[in-house]
Amino acid sequence: MNSIRQKSICDYIESRQIVTIKELQGLFPDVSLMTIHRDLDALAQSGAIVKIRGGARSVRHSGDPGFEERLQENNAGKLAMAYKALTLIQPGSTVFLDASTTNLVLARVMPDIKLNVFTTGPNIALELCRLQNTNITLCCGNLNRKTMSLSGQNTLEMLEKINIDLAFVGVSGCTAEAGFTCGTEGDMSVKTMVLRKARTRVLMCDKAKFSRLMPYTFARFSDIDYFISDDAVPETVQAELMKGNAKLL
Repeated sequence: MNSIRQKSICDYIESRQIVTIKELQGLFPDVSLMTIHRDLDALAQSGAIVKIRGGARSVRHSGDPGFEERLQENNAGKLAMAYKALTLIQPGSTVFLDASTTNLVLARVMPDIKLNVFTTGPNIALELCRLQNTNITLCCGNLNRKTMSLSGQNTLEMLEKINIDLAFVGVSGCTAEAGFTCGTEGDMSVKTMVLRKARTRVLMCDKAKFSRLMPYTFARFSDIDYFISDDAVPETVQAELMKGNAKLL
């Protein structure tokens, strides 16, 4: 029975690419959580899957989709989120925008006011060049061509020296169990540091991300001040936001 169940689990992970423990519990309601963990451990040891925090992923899963692919996803939702984000920006403040495509949309609608903007997204810096009253700083680092983001030790050292009033950080995945997740270790390190440094921390998460779990958790619900989404937020996520005292926009 173990081998049959483990094959079913492996096939399910292959079909979904990445799954949560909660999903697997729903798939096998008569099996204990401990047994599911043992099944995942066995599959991981055999090389059939990769076990990650809060779930598992296919060995063929390559992390975040490419920048151009993400740029085509849910543009109307990202625009709605960008306008919500604008309500939090005050003239004269220091703002950080990570390299998410949601922040690229935010940069496109950013008003020409006095701001200091730091970003790890080269495309975002170029978009902001249309503004005359905004100081723009592109953080140094190694360029991930797939995600069009800068990260690495040089990025972290630069961010350590910056005082951030307001940080807008995009997510690749969001679940009540794992928190906020992303696809690369470099992005995880940048997002984690930015959230630690910023006075006000804003997470940007569109509806497509609620069904995704990525390999690296960079924050929990208690680590943020505002949560911006474009659609109805799942009740499980709302409950975690309330526990963390984060405001939902």
